[in-house]
Amino acid sequence: MSHAPLVSAQDLTRQYGEGEAAVHALAGVTAEFPAGEFTAIMGASGSGKSTLMHCLAGLDRPTSGTVTLDGVEITTLDDNKLTALRRDKIGFIFQSFNLVPVLTAGENIELPLTIAGREPDREWIEQLVDVVGLGDRLTHRPAELSGGQQQRVAVARALAARPAIIFADEPTGNLDSKSSAEVMQLLRRCVDEFGQTIVMVTHDAGHAQVADRLLTLSDGQIVADERIAVAV
Repeated sequence: MSHAPLVSAQDLTRQYGEGEAAVHALAGVTAEFPAGEFTAIMGASGSGKSTLMHCLAGLDRPTSGTVTLDGVEITTLDDNKLTALRRDKIGFIFQSFNLVPVLTAGENIELPLTIAGREPDREWIEQLVDVVGLGDRLTHRPAELSGGQQQRVAVARALAARPAIIFADEPTGNLDSKSSAEVMQLLRRCVDEFGQTIVMVTHDAGHAQVADRLLTLSDGQIVADERIAVAV
């Protein structure tokens, strides 16, 4: 694909602690993430994959290097501007779903818009609900939904504000194999049908095969950058 990079990282380092106790979670990572692509990031525990995603998403600040997201260098933004950028440009999907327990599924889906003070696009929300297959669950609260259903709510919530990019952190980590496969198929549809850009951290090599591209990290560095032939 020849899409322009939506997110780029240049020579990122991230150090935790000082002196002999210092941990170098990232050791000079440079990478570009094109618009409309699904990138999976893998690596052993401690390889830096989650740290990389957190820096790309503005959830953590690199020790040095730059991150540019949709034309904005986010590493120099103050906290208020960074929060606004995350709200307007980024969707998040977490392993633990992070749904608000007192809200219904429908209210959770619309939460990013509510927080931003924006009116939901009803046609878009209805399309999302149809895609994630939750039309008969919108009035249920998270405790009344299965894990797979909760994660589908989280996917719809991530898409509700039409973000430039979605970051997914081990999105199937708390799901059984059937629900995991359904969520992965759903993320693939988001890319193919909506042109969504997704960057996903996963420990599951099978799930990584659903992506267009696989980055492999080791000791805070990219050691492989491979294209994946998506099965039709």
